[in-house]
Amino acid sequence: MIGLPNVGKTTVFNALVGAGAVVANYPFSTVETNVGIAQVPDPRVDKLVEIFKSKKKTPSTLEVRDIAGLVEGASTGEGLGNQFLSQIREVDALMHVVRCFQGGDVVHVSGSVNPIRDISTIETELMLADLEALDRRKQRVEKKVRAGDKKAAFEMTFLQRLMELLDKGEWLGNLSYQPDERMILDECQLLAAKPVLFVANVSEGANADEAMVKTVREFGEKRGARVVTICGQLEAELSSLRENERADFLREMGLTESGLVRLSREAYMLLNLITFFTAGEVESRAWPLRKGLTAPQAAGKIHSDMERGFIRAEVYHYDDLTACGSETKLKEKGLFRLEGRDYVIKEGDVVYFRFNV
Repeated sequence: MIGLPNVGKTTVFNALVGAGAVVANYPFSTVETNVGIAQVPDPRVDKLVEIFKSKKKTPSTLEVRDIAGLVEGASTGEGLGNQFLSQIREVDALMHVVRCFQGGDVVHVSGSVNPIRDISTIETELMLADLEALDRRKQRVEKKVRAGDKKAAFEMTFLQRLMELLDKGEWLGNLSYQPDERMILDECQLLAAKPVLFVANVSEGANADEAMVKTVREFGEKRGARVVTICGQLEAELSSLRENERADFLREMGLTESGLVRLSREAYMLLNLITFFTAGEVESRAWPLRKGLTAPQAAGKIHSDMERGFIRAEVYHYDDLTACGSETKLKEKGLFRLEGRDYVIKEGDVVYFRFNV
C-alpha cells in the first residue's frame, strides 16, 4: 500500500488485516512498514463448511504491507522515502491509496486535496528511483558490451528504451514485453513496472467526494488500471464488529457488501490469481493460485510432497456442488472428474489430490 501521508493508508490497512497500527493526523506516523495477512472474504467457503459440516474454515489470504507515506523528493531521501522504496521493490503489486475526501481536521501535506496531482507526485518519485537503478545497471552492462557480449548488447538496447519511457513519465507496468525482455525487467525489480490498483478513499456518505473519485476513475481508464472506491473509516468500524453483526451494519448503511470484498476481489484480479478449494469434515479451505497452473503445481501449494508424488486430482466445480447439494448427487450426474498432470486448475474448482508419500 503506497500513497502520500494522511491519505488513509493505515486505516485501510487496519481494516484489511484487523491490525492495530498507529493512525494519526500528522505525516510519517508510520515509520516502520506495517506487515499483515488479510483474509479474503469468500462466501463460498462458508457454503462448503455447511455442506461438509467442516470443523474448521480457512479463507484465502494475501500479505499486505503498509509503506510509510511518500512525499516529493522521496527518491533522494526526503521524508524517510529512501528506506521504504527498497521495500516496495519486494512486492508483487501496488495498492495506491488516493485521498478523495476533504476533511479539514485531517491535514494534507500539500495543503489541498487534488487526487491526480497526488498520484503524479508518488509516481514521479518511483520513476526517478527506477531511473537511478537503471543507470547503475546500464554502467555494468556497458562493460560486457565492450567485451563483445551479444546478450549484453540486447540488454543495453532494452535498458535505454526503458529509461526513455520513464523520462516521458510512462508507467512501465502498462506495457507488454517479449519473454527475454520480461526476464530482464523482473531482474531489475522496477517500481514502475508493477501492476497498480488505485484505491479512492472517500468519507462516509461520499456524494461530496464523487467529483474527485471520477477524476481517479478517468485516470485509471486511460492507464488501463482498475479503481476501487472505499471508505476506510467505515471499513475500519465494520471490521471491529463480530461477524454476525456485520450484515446488519451493512443493511443499515444501504450496502450489499463490504468495500473490503471489492478490494480483495480486485487485488486478486491484479495479481492474476484464482481460487480453488479443498473441502471435507476436517476443514474447508480456499487457496490462492496463479492462473494457468496445473493440478500438480496446485498440489504443491498445499505441500511439496503432494506435488512430487502427484498421482491424480479428483475435481468438480463449486457451482455444480451447490446445484446438486451433495457430492453423492454430483457423482450421480457425472460431474465428478479424474484429472491428470496436465489439467489446468480453474476458478472455483474443488479438488482432492491423490499422491504417493
